[in-house]
Amino acid sequence: MDAPSETRQTAFTQMRERMRTLPLQNIADIAKSGFGRDDIIPLWFGEGDLTTPDFICDSAYAAMKAGHTFYTHQNGIPELRAALSDYLSRHHGAEIGTERISVTPGGMAAILAAIQMVMDAGDEVLVFDPVWPNVRGAVRMMGGDVRSVRMDATEGGFVLDLDRVEAAMTARTKAVFFASPGNPTGWIMPPEQQAALLDLCRRRGIWIIADEVYTRFHYSGPAGAAGPAAPSMLSLADAEDLVLVVNSFSKAWCMTGWRLGWLTHPASLVDTMAMVVQYNTSGVATFLQHAGATAIREGEPFVDFLVDRCRTARDIVCDSLENLPRISGLTRPQGGMYVYFRVEGVSDSRAACAEILKRTGVGLAPGFAFGDDDFLRICYCNDPKRLETAMERLRPVFM
Repeated sequence: MDAPSETRQTAFTQMRERMRTLPLQNIADIAKSGFGRDDIIPLWFGEGDLTTPDFICDSAYAAMKAGHTFYTHQNGIPELRAALSDYLSRHHGAEIGTERISVTPGGMAAILAAIQMVMDAGDEVLVFDPVWPNVRGAVRMMGGDVRSVRMDATEGGFVLDLDRVEAAMTARTKAVFFASPGNPTGWIMPPEQQAALLDLCRRRGIWIIADEVYTRFHYSGPAGAAGPAAPSMLSLADAEDLVLVVNSFSKAWCMTGWRLGWLTHPASLVDTMAMVVQYNTSGVATFLQHAGATAIREGEPFVDFLVDRCRTARDIVCDSLENLPRISGLTRPQGGMYVYFRVEGVSDSRAACAEILKRTGVGLAPGFAFGDDDFLRICYCNDPKRLETAMERLRPVFM
């Protein structure tokens, strides 16, 4: 090996250990094995089958044609922040000023910004499991440690024990992270438990990072309408509480590929957040933000339609699975867009998903990605007729 090669090899081996050991995305690995098959029904990723509505796309195009293609405000354009302020205040019953809102390139960027602001290397973040795995990677990228608080799987769904949360807190704990409605479980933290968690974190001086990306997917309302948003920390927290709430346009407006989200934070952090945005991404494309404002102002009928469609889809999946002999741990979720269930005889969920894909052409997500190698996840944000076909294919597998 020549000297330059040795130098390169040394540099690679000295790369930050936490970066080199981040886990790969196992769901994507399963999806790759289905490339080239035209019979696949993909229910593995957390996105629906519908393209972004025309009125949102038209708004982005009009903004580009109007010249909105330059650098702009780090925290987001005033039009979008004003629309989000009205939206949040309306849905959560609390006045949320524009100074508390910063626009980000998607929900993941909002999570990463939150972690960057509240923790240093060596700090801990408590995470309520099962949960989307990317948050763990984000904490590790920042040199932090994840401390898991496992929720209990009961006949009525997953349940969080707050005594267990308090017992897990240490002098190194800087934040707790949870998603409600949850991915992959559909779990929703009840308002009274949110209030108790907020009180606990106030007393301890610990930040709360709440992922509310699925907040509109809350099946408490009547059929035909989205109904109220899921319970939110924004309804309870004071303006300067140590609370950061993540949200995104990806799910409720079918904009996963747009990479547009926002973080709600204490007003006193607005300049800090602007700095974080500046150094991470320099902001979100201006014409995308104009489209986001249009989605917020004009998108309620579409959200109503999508949530009601998901309610129907959820029932198709649950009705098909709940009485099959190999299925257990399945509950009809009250939020989100996933069904998460244990399968008797499965101990390697990746291998199980690969075999199911090969036999049926239906793509599922392995529970391994969420810490449960005997569980599988179905994303039911899909055409109900297509889901009926998928369930017919899957039924013999789970008999």
